[in-house]
Amino acid sequence: MITVIDYGSGNLRSVAKALEAAGGRVSVSGRPEDLQQADHLVLPGVGAFADCRRNLESADLIPPILDHIQAGKPFLGICVGMQLLYAEGHEFGIHPGLALLPGQVVRFSNTMPDPHDPTQRLKIPHMGWNRIHPTRPHPLWHGIPDATHCYFVHSYHGQSDNPETVAAWCDHGIRFPAAVAKDNLFGTQFHPEKSQEAGLRLLKNFVEWRP
Repeated sequence: MITVIDYGSGNLRSVAKALEAAGGRVSVSGRPEDLQQADHLVLPGVGAFADCRRNLESADLIPPILDHIQAGKPFLGICVGMQLLYAEGHEFGIHPGLALLPGQVVRFSNTMPDPHDPTQRLKIPHMGWNRIHPTRPHPLWHGIPDATHCYFVHSYHGQSDNPETVAAWCDHGIRFPAAVAKDNLFGTQFHPEKSQEAGLRLLKNFVEWRP
């Protein structure tokens, strides 16, 4: 059973449908007991870092998430769900994350020049299709080549204190983590559920993943 965590933030139904299309048996739940029974957990996220962290805490979902990860079961964080894996987020102040990865979540600079037109600045948020570049082999990259286009929507990005946790990078004015990985933990800054064939392939790989 793959459980998509419902904590009042995230495009839950589209994530669930994409996982089902990838071959998963999926439920959507915000009950701690359901998270405890899940084989795989998916943490989506849309909105502000602090609000997402607060919603998880108020629903008492952080302990079962940490228990699931510590038990070695597969876990996938998407967008803000990936950002929450870091130690802290710098959106509207400094707020604690789940501290499963060393680093911070910071905002893109408003002053980055557009490489195609240096007289213009890059748009923030980073929105649309961009290439991802895996940094090392991983089961979730099976069948996904280097420089594959994936879909992004975000104004903040991870800033890792340990390069070994970066599973792929992307470039939007600066190079930033497009995906992170550590043991049974995986996260994507891009949205697999919106990334067409490549996203479905990654989700299929996740469904089949047995760390």
